[in-house]
Amino acid sequence: MSSLIELKNTSKIFGTGWFSRKTVALRDFSISVNEDEPAITALVGESGSGKTTIARLILGIIPPTTGEVLYRGKAVAQLSRAERRQFRRDVQVIFQDPFEVYNPFYKVDHALHLPVRKAGLASSRDEAVEIIETTLRQVGLNPRDTLGRYPHQLSGGQRQRVMVARALLLNPKLIVADEPVSMVDASLRATILENLRLLNTEFGISIIYITHDLTTAYEISEKIVVLYRGVVAEQGDVVPVVEEPEHPYTQLLIGSIPMPDPDQKWQQGLEVVSPTTDGADDTMNAEYTGCQFADRCPHAMDICQVAAPLYQTAPNRVVSCHLYRETAVV
Repeated sequence: MSSLIELKNTSKIFGTGWFSRKTVALRDFSISVNEDEPAITALVGESGSGKTTIARLILGIIPPTTGEVLYRGKAVAQLSRAERRQFRRDVQVIFQDPFEVYNPFYKVDHALHLPVRKAGLASSRDEAVEIIETTLRQVGLNPRDTLGRYPHQLSGGQRQRVMVARALLLNPKLIVADEPVSMVDASLRATILENLRLLNTEFGISIIYITHDLTTAYEISEKIVVLYRGVVAEQGDVVPVVEEPEHPYTQLLIGSIPMPDPDQKWQQGLEVVSPTTDGADDTMNAEYTGCQFADRCPHAMDICQVAAPLYQTAPNRVVSCHLYRETAVV
């Protein structure tokens, strides 16, 4: 089984110099995207949990502080020009804001013709137009209603689907979707999520789906990684993780989802400790070695002064919590 992209024990620390406070954006994170088994993996967590840092590492935008980012087994930083060109085709991104990614002085045609021309996908303009129109139809857009317009003349959902089409044009192996539905209304979320699902099932494209919304993660993904303050809290198949969360932080996330039951209170049965003032910020400090969730956890113990490893509690499931140190699968 060959890995297209692999992050191995990757950490990213921001802040340099003698007087700068070093902040851990990501600590000892590993993930592998297998080319032979396209899947949708959700990265879930609140703001500051490291989701976007992972995306930037995968895309090669920033280098890791420690660890490795590999493309087909080779460090991204060491790719030749030809290898980097192929890397840019194989790994595409769909951004959160469907407006800021456009140049307002260009029609949306420009965003579609540019990758076709740069990648040499067509031998003539007519062929390029045919390829673009076909791709737009594949994501549910009518070329007549889309091409020839400026970004502000399209709705947020249309702009986002144009970005999906742009990524699809290059026939990628992996798409990093960074909060792709957070800037559109609820009526369009289902459409965009269905587009992503079709990219996976019909075109064999792996998806890294970055979101803070557990509901959409549960709906679209097969695997899920729950992040908190730059570390993995829980990871595994999406159904057992969401339906039977084990890490106290995952339980908090699930408990915060409003249920359509007037008799059931939010976070019922889960007592959450508020962050303490003294030392709470130390959890993001590069020198801090304890559990990142300890200052909020209702189960915090003395042993939590040392970060827990990833205990395997079931096949295809791990959790970083000392509560499972005696029941973990050996």
